[in-house]
Amino acid sequence: MTTDHDVIRQWAEARGAKPVTVPGSDYGGRPGRLLFDFPGYGGEDLEEISWEDWFRTFDERKLNFLYQEHKKDGAPSNFFRLENPDDTEA
Repeated sequence: MTTDHDVIRQWAEARGAKPVTVPGSDYGGRPGRLLFDFPGYGGEDLEEISWEDWFRTFDERKLNFLYQEHKKDGAPSNFFRLENPDDTEA
């Protein structure tokens, strides 16, 4: 788990992922759902956003980035989850 922007960006870029959001999920002029679009995973319905917008929203929501480096077989993993530690329903 991390909140370090450099770690998050390096993890995503190592997998060819780009910062995206779901169109129509915006909230108060900010991106709504924060995701990554990984090559070959059909992200046609996603809207690419800048790293600056992605991280600004990430920080404003005080999120944690939970991620996995490798699968059990040693291959790179694309698994991640964004978590708000203050969300009592999580």
